[in-house]
Amino acid sequence: MTLDLLPTGKRARITAVDWSRMASEEAKRLQALGLEEGARVAVSHRGVFGGRDPLALMIGRMSVAIRRAHAAAMQVEEL
Repeated sequence: MTLDLLPTGKRARITAVDWSRMASEEAKRLQALGLEEGARVAVSHRGVFGGRDPLALMIGRMSVAIRRAHAAAMQVEEL
């Protein structure tokens, strides 16, 4: 399953990221925020507009908003 499909409130671990689907600068920023293989995340909120963008994620005690397209590049497994 990809991160964009993870139900709100469920916890998961990122198992793989397709960095080639993102611009280099975006990939570096997400890695700096801790969004890489092995990170434990949870979707806390989804945007209210058509594409349900952005997604608010919890990474530890930190809350981060990312684009749904970036979340679609991340494979996760529920915990």
